[in-house]
Amino acid sequence: MRELGLVVLVVAVGAGVLRWRRPAWYWLTFGALVAMTRVAHRYAGVMEGCGLSVPPSRWRVALARLQKRSAPRPRVPKVLRTRVTRTGLVLRVRLCPGQDAPQFAQAADRLRHGFGMYGVTSREVRAGVVELRMTAYDVLKRVYLPRVRREPMRVPVALREDGAVHFRDYRTVPHALTIGATKSGKSVYQRHLVAELAAQDVALVGIDCKQGVELFPLARRFSALADNPDDAAELLDALIRRMEAVYQVIRAEQRVAASVPDAEIAADIWDLPADRRPTPVVVLVDEVAELALFASKEEEKRRDRIVTALVRLAQLGRAAGIYLEVCGQRFGSELGKGITMLRAQLTGRTAHRVNDEASAKMAFEDISADAVQAATQISTRIPGLAVAGDSSGGWARIRAPHISLRHAVDVCNKHAHRTPQIPELALFRPTFDVVAPQRGPLAKAAASSTA
Repeated sequence: MRELGLVVLVVAVGAGVLRWRRPAWYWLTFGALVAMTRVAHRYAGVMEGCGLSVPPSRWRVALARLQKRSAPRPRVPKVLRTRVTRTGLVLRVRLCPGQDAPQFAQAADRLRHGFGMYGVTSREVRAGVVELRMTAYDVLKRVYLPRVRREPMRVPVALREDGAVHFRDYRTVPHALTIGATKSGKSVYQRHLVAELAAQDVALVGIDCKQGVELFPLARRFSALADNPDDAAELLDALIRRMEAVYQVIRAEQRVAASVPDAEIAADIWDLPADRRPTPVVVLVDEVAELALFASKEEEKRRDRIVTALVRLAQLGRAAGIYLEVCGQRFGSELGKGITMLRAQLTGRTAHRVNDEASAKMAFEDISADAVQAATQISTRIPGLAVAGDSSGGWARIRAPHISLRHAVDVCNKHAHRTPQIPELALFRPTFDVVAPQRGPLAKAAASSTA
């Protein structure tokens, strides 16, 4: 008996240490079984306490009266399936008559307390069925992305608060805006995105007006790079010329004969045969405000030219396989005319820690007031935490895994052979034989080296 008590004590202490140091391991070894037992035992009571039950049907009440029994208990949603994940539990429940999905979303915090879980989120799977994702621990404290299947133009970039992987899917959300204050984790998020895209057959184009200090270390994987507003204007014009050339390729391959099914008629590059499909291009703008600010008449003309080109790419570039990733600390109307029109074209929105509520509204005011509030509550103690949403109104807290600049550089160098040669952008391809930041912009150095 003494030996058994000692074994139980050792197991209990080990479980406590595991829960403190490695919560994911604790969950998979001990926590999942304990949580499933707790949820099964408390389910009916928690649903009633959270107002997610409905009165019993009339025939049940009448039958109880005829049999002189006590009144039947309220009906609770039926659990269709319970699944254990690496971060928690997933319950799929069927709603009772008269219930709707927003009721479960509003009761998420009460469900979290009732079931003793770290977090609960809900989403409607189909009519009458809601999925409750329960996390057992803070998955955003130490972010580890699980191995997931990579697909063309769809890369994992962060972990969501419900334990799911957050993907950047360019074919679904072609253009995106990322805002955040200094030291908020915006650059790490962008770095991780570049590292994921480096392994794909895609052309990367960078506009970094901080003399290239953010993107130039990764430049071996970039087909073009501009480090000042003058070069950025020329580069954007070159991208528009490429876009127009790609549209001519699509028109030549549209196959609009009556015998061709509708699904096979080409309307963008992804409808073309793989051997004739132009290379997709992802344009990363590191600090959009540097492109929109001006101090003279000449700079104002350049600024209007840049903003007009960005708006044209945002409106027309998707079908030609040109996608925008625009980053900045602020993205409001104070940057001048055309900025709000550009922002409206950027469907995906990601906001890291911001300095004021107005900055959060620039990203989410037209999406969700709750997302604005969540963005303003991000603490300085958690760099990299962000709120991600899109024009559909959905949003979630996410956090990208930390990636060092050295690791990102190594990944880009490893995949440097994938860098496509695009004739329209040849003038802006970065060179590495001469490092002379005081001698001029990158494009002029590239032009002189090819002369």
